[in-house]
Amino acid sequence: MLTDKKKKLLLILIITFSVLGISMTFYFYQVFFSPNVLVESDNRDPIAFRIPSNANYKYVANKLFEEKIVNDPISFGFVAKVLDYQELVKPGLYSIQPGMTNLELVRLLRSGDQTPVRITFNNVRTKEDLAEKITANLEMEPEQFLTLIQDSVYIRKFDFEEESIMGMFIPNTYEVWWNTSPDALFDRMYREYQAFWTDERKEKAKALGLNQKEVTTLASIVQAESQKNDERDRIAGVYLNRLRLNMPLQADPTLIFALGDFSIKRVLNVHKETDSPYNTYMYPGLPPGPINLPDITALEAVLNAEKHNYLYFCAKEDFSGYHVFATNLAQHNANARRYQAALNRAKIFQ
Repeated sequence: MLTDKKKKLLLILIITFSVLGISMTFYFYQVFFSPNVLVESDNRDPIAFRIPSNANYKYVANKLFEEKIVNDPISFGFVAKVLDYQELVKPGLYSIQPGMTNLELVRLLRSGDQTPVRITFNNVRTKEDLAEKITANLEMEPEQFLTLIQDSVYIRKFDFEEESIMGMFIPNTYEVWWNTSPDALFDRMYREYQAFWTDERKEKAKALGLNQKEVTTLASIVQAESQKNDERDRIAGVYLNRLRLNMPLQADPTLIFALGDFSIKRVLNVHKETDSPYNTYMYPGLPPGPINLPDITALEAVLNAEKHNYLYFCAKEDFSGYHVFATNLAQHNANARRYQAALNRAKIFQ
């Protein structure tokens, strides 16, 4: 039988272990379930946290502490160890909510449940322009994208050539993962291209006597000629009429593209002597590829071109950005003289 002294000692031990057990339980509860993310921040909006490809746990833990996202790195590290996150780091962009617990944060990062980013590209003339704009919100560098779009062998897998590959990228806003690889981005843009070219649009192109790439090339010219969406279909009709008659398109924007000098405001006769397949004064038909990335309104303007007999157009003398159209050269020359006189009066381009 236990003596009174032993009973007291046993009671003390039971109480001590109970207190320790309660304390440990409370500590572990706090470690797992108490807020440890941005608890001192006044901003209650989610913050973007980026984990680069090939980053390890040490990088993640240091970054969380350096950016003052995690208040107590030791408790975070303990939970990360218990959940084996140290071996399961996944790159990407994550939206971290203020007030998250260690358990919530580790589960988020461990799951790889990224937040997509938006990419938008428009007003693009060259491959270099596209590389800069399409990668602006991505982990990849513009040079990585540029390497692929300039790779004549690589782009043939999408059935494009060096001159036509820009047409695969239809200006819009898309959601992708921040750490999307260059290959995955090309695959995604090709799927978007295929989705745009529905059977109905293909039939419209066929009815015009054009294939998809030719529609894109013509749309790029139409877009360069006018920023006014409500007259683009009429301009498209002019060029389609010229193509049917095998007349040179005589499109100034194609010549500017050939010269590579986008500061040119007026095309002069000396410019028209440039020997280039993009010189539509010198060579009839469409140039080898688009001279910019035409937006959807320009593409639709070609596919739904206005039917008329116009063969010429000239900027209006009111400088509104709109154009006046003509069915014959005499009428066009008269329109051009009025515009030239307006330029002279305004002393523009002098």
